[in-house]
Parts: sequence; structure tokens; C-alpha cells
Amino acid sequence: MTTFFKRFSKDESGATAIEYGLIAALISITIITAATKIGGSVGAKFGEVESAVAPAS
Repeated sequence: MTTFFKRFSKDESGATAIEYGLIAALISITIITAATKIGGSVGAKFGEVESAVAPAS
């Protein structure tokens, strides 16, 4: 039984999985934030194009 606890305390695979999960979460948050900011400016640009094209039709 003591060998199990020694082996369990030295096993770092769970910590590595948690680290990868945290990195993936931070990347996801960054992508969502960037997409939200870019989405607003793209929407505004489409509004400008729409208003410029609307009098021509």
C-alpha cells in the first residue's frame, strides 16, 4: 500500500493535464475577446457600406 502512495505522489500526469486545460482556457478566452472586438468593428464597417450603397439603389 505504501508503494501505491509513493507512486501516486510522484505521478505528475494529472498536473500536466490541468496545465494544458488552463492554457486551452486562456487561449479560448483570448480568441473570444478578440472576436467580440473585431465583430463590433466589422459590423460598423458593414453599416457604413450599407448606408453608402443604399442611396445608389
